[in-house]
Amino acid sequence: MRHNKKFNHLGRTASHRNAMLANMACSLIKHKRITTTVAKAKALKKFVEPLITKAKDDTTNSRRVVFSNLQDKYAVTELFKEISVKIADRPGGYTRIIKTGNRLGDNAEMCFIELVDYNENMAKEKVAKKATRTRRSKKSAAAEAAPAAETAAPVAEAPATEEAKAE
Repeated sequence: MRHNKKFNHLGRTASHRNAMLANMACSLIKHKRITTTVAKAKALKKFVEPLITKAKDDTTNSRRVVFSNLQDKYAVTELFKEISVKIADRPGGYTRIIKTGNRLGDNAEMCFIELVDYNENMAKEKVAKKATRTRRSKKSAAAEAAPAAETAAPVAEAPATEEAKAE
């Protein structure tokens, strides 16, 4: 029987695949976002998410397990000190895959894979969308803002002229 044998080998031997995934996981932890093919990103997601979950529990055993997979003490330190603090309340889904189109040379599907809580651009977009949500059009909002600015300016100038007359 061939149960549980569905696994993307990525055209590599087991040792080469494990070394490649470990290197890609270290790069993802250090840089928070890397560019790769979609197939490698999906394999990396399955490789790195259990390690991040393991990093939530900062024990000697969990550090040893993560180090045995990554083989990079700087990446392990970064994972346990910074990343685990940021994702402490997240129940899973620590990475995001964003497709970017095809590579020129061989037309392979390319993508970003990034840590979810570290993308400041997407966090700013979410905040901006919530703050600027109105039913009015932009023209009417700009027209209302302009008269308000004009009325505020003469009020500010009036006390200055009275003080000048008093002197």
